[in-house]
Amino acid sequence: MKITMIGAGYVGLVSGVCFADFGHEVTCIDKDAGKIEALLAGRIPIFEPGLEQLVAENVKDGRLRFTTDLATSVSQSDVIFIAVGTPSRRGDGHADLSYVYDAAREIAAHVTGFTVIVTKSTVPVGTGDEVERIMRETNPSADIAVVSNPEFLREGAAIDDFKRPDRIVIGLNDDRARVVMTEVYRPLYLNQAPLLFTTRRTSELIKYAGNAFLAMKITFINEMADLCEKVGANVQEVARGIGLDGRIGAKFLHAGPGYGGSCFPKDTLALVKTAQDHDSPVRLIETTVAVNDNRKRAMGRKVIAAAGGDVRGKKVAVLGLTFKPNTDDMRDSPAIAIIQALNDGGAIVTGYDPEGMENARHVIDGIAYADSPYKAAEDADVLVIVTEWNEFRALNLDRLKASMKNPVLVDLRNIYHRDEVTKHGFSYTSVGRPD
Repeated sequence: MKITMIGAGYVGLVSGVCFADFGHEVTCIDKDAGKIEALLAGRIPIFEPGLEQLVAENVKDGRLRFTTDLATSVSQSDVIFIAVGTPSRRGDGHADLSYVYDAAREIAAHVTGFTVIVTKSTVPVGTGDEVERIMRETNPSADIAVVSNPEFLREGAAIDDFKRPDRIVIGLNDDRARVVMTEVYRPLYLNQAPLLFTTRRTSELIKYAGNAFLAMKITFINEMADLCEKVGANVQEVARGIGLDGRIGAKFLHAGPGYGGSCFPKDTLALVKTAQDHDSPVRLIETTVAVNDNRKRAMGRKVIAAAGGDVRGKKVAVLGLTFKPNTDDMRDSPAIAIIQALNDGGAIVTGYDPEGMENARHVIDGIAYADSPYKAAEDADVLVIVTEWNEFRALNLDRLKASMKNPVLVDLRNIYHRDEVTKHGFSYTSVGRPD
């Protein structure tokens, strides 16, 4: 099939290259000429394991192309995916749908023949209705079916998630689109990936409900971690004890500094706003958002307490700046709020991240950057692990202790055991585990 992907960002690029790898002819379009030039030159604008090689292979085989020319590609396509950004709108927290609606207008002006328009972007309930209205208003003769097909990709594992999905959700109000979308996902359908057809509004809500539930699980175990610290229990054992219950499950029960990234913060907030607009407030999610926001700052205070209650003039080394490992994404990373709290306390902060430092420089002011964990730790009074990159799991603790001014390690991801750290002479602080 001939597919056009509007938006060559994270979702659009990963989805486009995977569809091409299935054998479809895919054109990725973006208004950012610099991004398209980089892609044409083989430079991938995001860090995602395996993506660069997959792009190169499919470009070479002629199934994947990049352009800024929307008109030509749209007029020749069977299916057009809208995969543009939907950031939180300034002022009220609603999802900013201006990019989605602009794309709908442009597509409508150039579409020919029966075409399926798919919203891949994460959008609030009812967005598909408005996309259809806009397109029919722009081009009353357009023969279209508007479909919702949310993505469920984890950054750092996106290609595997796309090719081995837990489920494929497709929301439609026009049965003609069912055959087309089944063909789009035919390679996965043949491998028995669950293909769930719903109404369009149901599909839109599934995405938000799924992310909100996962965010709630993270926030729940973080609150349990705080309680564990007060009563002398071990949150990792609590998580294992409840996670073995098949009704609960073990995933997303890892205590830490709070969730961040491109999805959970904006999606939970958008769901809260949508629910309020429909006079059906989601109190659990409202609390989840508030607790998570407060937690990030609280982790900064935890570091200060580990340093003796005062960090003014002290050097703090922060390992891990991205919101999770295997990505360069800094959006709503806990490191931002933690470092802000340290800066407010007068600390001298040096950061290190394997992939995220270039992006970090755009969102974190007033810190220095090192080119390795050991450089960051030189003369430091405190070393803080914020993101659980694999290279931080086996640090040379003797080397770190020798270079630090004070051997204090704050492990906000619980990737070390207390005994193995303290035997090297460190003072050790973790999350939700007994001192």
